[in-house]
Formats: sequence, structure tokens, C-alpha cells
Amino acid sequence: MKNLMYLAVVLFSAFALMGCAVVGIEDGQAGVKIDLGKIQDNAVSTGWHFFIPGVSSIEVWNVKLLEIKETAQVPSSEGLISQLDLSILYQIPKENVTRVRKTIGADYQTTVLEPYIREAIRNVASGYEVKALYSDEGRNKIGKQMLEFLKAKLDSKGIIVIDVLLRDVKLPAAFMDSIQQKLKTEQEALQKQFELQKAEKDAQIAVAKAKGVAESNKIIAGSISDNYLRYLWIEGLQSNEKQIIYVPTEANLPIMEAGRSGLEKQPK
Repeated sequence: MKNLMYLAVVLFSAFALMGCAVVGIEDGQAGVKIDLGKIQDNAVSTGWHFFIPGVSSIEVWNVKLLEIKETAQVPSSEGLISQLDLSILYQIPKENVTRVRKTIGADYQTTVLEPYIREAIRNVASGYEVKALYSDEGRNKIGKQMLEFLKAKLDSKGIIVIDVLLRDVKLPAAFMDSIQQKLKTEQEALQKQFELQKAEKDAQIAVAKAKGVAESNKIIAGSISDNYLRYLWIEGLQSNEKQIIYVPTEANLPIMEAGRSGLEKQPK
């Protein structure tokens, strides 16, 4: 191991003395080599690579998944202005880096990616009503259509768009006020419906109680007879406690008041 490290140091020093430069290509990267102004067709793979400055150069390109963020003011089909915050996930595969470098250039984001993203926002999002931006279903549909638009424009150029995400949507103040009013109205309607159901339930309970009382009175009234009244009168006479028992006549007047104490005062 020490011998290999020593050899690497010696080689590096030798190339440095010869006027060579070195560049390292890591995993997730690819190199674009340019010799005398000519871009090579094959990308430079991972590892250490030497070149002579002024004669050749190696550009390091990121071939990992990348994100570009965009914020735009979008008019709806009703003419209302909403603000969209988007994230576009894209990638330039290793086999495409030299083609992108030849046909577009290193500044491909400014040259083609951002303009196409803005065009997608104008062409797709501006055709929807504001309420479509408010719902998850509408946002997903807009994101999907924007993705299809960007893939159609950029795939052939070597830039692969993976996904379009709507991070945030700021809706017009007038629309938000109408939504708040609608929610308030719905809440009030639900409250009134609850109160109506409660009133109906209370009425049902009151009717059930009234029926129970009426049934009870009917049973009690049916159980009172002349014999039962005579029984109560006799029981009252024999009771130790003083009681007054009224036995009504047909004229609804008492004919006797009797108690235990009254019997005790009678002479033997």
C-alpha cells in the first residue's frame, strides 16, 4: 500500500513538472473532454484524469437528480392572478452530457430549461379556473400536464424531466374570501341541522313520556273499584295512624270520616 501511494505521488509530481493538470470525476459525475476546441463524443468516467491546459480541458458535469425552482404569477381562466411555487426534478444522464454540451452548452438551464418551464406554466396553468388550483386533484392534473409538456420539449435535447411538483399556491384574496364565506355558511347550515335533529329528538322523548303517563293513568283508573275503596276504608280504620278516608257517593260527597282515635273515644 505504501509503495502504491509513493508511486502515485511520484507520477503526480512528474505530470505537474510536465505542465499537466489533473481532475477527479466522482460517482454521480461525468466529464466532458475538449481537445483543441473539439468536444469528444464519449463522456469521461469516474477517476483521476490528466490533461494539458491550453491544449485540452475536462468539464465536470453533475449527472445526479437535480432540482430547479420557479415562482410565477399565473392568470386563471377568470382573469384572477395566483402565485405558483414549483419544483422541477430533472437529470442529464451520463450518456447525454456530451450531446447537451455540443448542442446547447454548459449554461443549458438558462438557455432552454427555464424558458420551457415558464412556457409550460403559461400554457397549462393559465387555462384552469382558480378552484382547480385549490383542490389536490386539480394540482395533480396541472403538474401531470406540465410534466408531459416539458418531456415533449426536452427529452429529445438530452434533458430528462422526472417530475413537476407544485410546492405552494397563493390564491387571490377575493377567492379566499369567498371560500371562507362558503365554509362559514356550510358550518351554520350544519349547526341548524343539528339543532333541528335535537329538537325532533326532544319532541319524540316528550311524546313518549306523555304516552307513558297516559298509559299509567289508564291502568290506575281501571284498577280502582268499589271493593278496592272499601278495602282501603277498612284498612284505615284498623291502622294505628290517624287517617281520614273519603268514600264518595254518587253526588261526589264524603259520607264518613273515620280514624283509630275516633273509635277509642266511643263508650264501651
